[in-house]
Amino acid sequence: MAFVLSKVLWPITAPGNVLVLLLVLALVLQWTSWRKFGRWLATLASLTLFAIAVLPVAQWMSAPLERRFTLPAKLPEKVDGIIVIGGALAPDITKDRGRPALTSSAERMTEFVALSRRFPAARLVFTGGNASLFPEGRSTEAKAAELLLRELGVDTNRVVFEGRSRNTYENAAFSKDLVKPGANETWLMITSAAHMPRAVGCFRKVGWKVVPWPVDYHATARNDFDLAHHLSAVDLSTKEWLGLVAYRLNGFTDALFPAP
Repeated sequence: MAFVLSKVLWPITAPGNVLVLLLVLALVLQWTSWRKFGRWLATLASLTLFAIAVLPVAQWMSAPLERRFTLPAKLPEKVDGIIVIGGALAPDITKDRGRPALTSSAERMTEFVALSRRFPAARLVFTGGNASLFPEGRSTEAKAAELLLRELGVDTNRVVFEGRSRNTYENAAFSKDLVKPGANETWLMITSAAHMPRAVGCFRKVGWKVVPWPVDYHATARNDFDLAHHLSAVDLSTKEWLGLVAYRLNGFTDALFPAP
C-alpha cells in the first residue's frame, strides 16, 4: 500500500507539477468570478519559479542531505562486498533500444565499476527492479545493469543481481536475503549523496551494517539562471525529504534523519 500511495501522490506533490497546476488553475479562474484569487495564485506561482531560478533554493534543500554522510577518511583494510542501489539506469529504454540507457545518476555505476577493480576479491551486488506502478511485462534495472557491466568489462559472474525490489527498503531487505552478509563483514554501499540518509536508514532497519559511499553530488554554490536545472534539483530534494518522513512513518528506517 505504501508503494502504491507513493506512486500516486508524488506526481501531485512534486514542486514543479504543483506550480504548473497553480498556473493552470489561475488561468481558468480568470474566466470566473474568482479572477482576483486567480491573479494571486498566478503571482505566487510566478514568483516562486523566479526565486527557484535566481536563488540557491536547490542548494539550500539538497546540501543537508548530501553532507549527512561523507566518504570514509580511511578505507577499511578489507572490503568483503560492494552493493550499489539502482537508479542509474532506464530499464524500459534499455529494453527498447538494446543498449544500456543511463540516467543523471550514472555515477553510481561508474563508481561501482571502479571499486570492483579496486577490490577484486569483494563480492558485488546490484539491486534494482522496476519501480513503475504496473511493472508486469517490463524490464528491470538489474537486467540493464548486467548488460552495461558486461560491456564495461566487468565479470558478471562476480555480481549478484537483485531485480525484484521497487524501493529503497526492498533494495536493502531483498539484497540481504540474497547474499546473507556476515555480521563482521565490511560492505560498501553506493548511492547518490542526497539519497544516502534514507538508504542508510533502510539498511540499518534490516540489520545490515554498511559503509556509506556517497556519489552523484548536485549541491553547488554556483547559481546560474537555469530554471529547468534548478527546478529538477528542487524536485529531487523534495522527494528525498518527503521520503524520509514517509519511510519513518512506515517503519522502513531506524530514524527520521539517519546520522553517521
